[in-house]
Amino acid sequence: MKKQQNIVPILKIKDLKKSFGDNHVLNGFSMDLYDAENLVLMGKSGSGKSVMIKCVVGLMQADSGTIEIMGKDITSLSHKEFNNLRTQIGFLFQGSALYDSMTVRENLEFPLRKFPEYAKKSEQLVLEALESVGLKNAIDLMPEELSGGMKRRIALARAIILRPKIIIYDEPTTGLDPITSKEIIELMKGIQQKFKTSSLIITHDMDCARVISNRMILLIDGINYIQGTYKELAASKDKKVQEFFK
Repeated sequence: MKKQQNIVPILKIKDLKKSFGDNHVLNGFSMDLYDAENLVLMGKSGSGKSVMIKCVVGLMQADSGTIEIMGKDITSLSHKEFNNLRTQIGFLFQGSALYDSMTVRENLEFPLRKFPEYAKKSEQLVLEALESVGLKNAIDLMPEELSGGMKRRIALARAIILRPKIIIYDEPTTGLDPITSKEIIELMKGIQQKFKTSSLIITHDMDCARVISNRMILLIDGINYIQGTYKELAASKDKKVQEFFK
């Protein structure tokens, strides 16, 4: 998917800076995510990927720069306005992050509790989300009864339960065997096609990036160092870029 100048991005980050003391993690990071696009973000450990995500979802405040979600600058929104906008972002946590003491049903109902309009139809939403990931029969199981791949599917069901416009995937294939990883990647593609979501995928898995990305960004030295298709980046002669493709 080519970057289109005349189309407003669904998520726009401009000149984002964040430091912790003398550690300048983000040094003016900018990126655009477009409608129905799969954008992969890669960077070495400690490069600022998690910090950037936390700024996007409101868990951390940037030192400077702007973040616009669906055309709205999140720094100018009230707490209530931001919470309403936040329903448009689904999040797949690294390692699935299910609540061990809750059933699958209760895990999926959890994000609905803050929103009475969704809570009223929770049964329908839970069943539809589970059906989308092929695990309708797991509704009353506990997390300890699930395999790693099933947990990841349930976490994905929870991420899509509010029908978000944007899904952020944090290392979706980490800790999974190669076959299960491929299944999760295919599921992510299926979700994107079914719900027309825009996906920001943070991953170290080059195979995942190759299969799922329309476009890739490499976060190096706190900035958007280079962006392009997998094929374009793989052909780069830049040594910093080549390190990712070894």
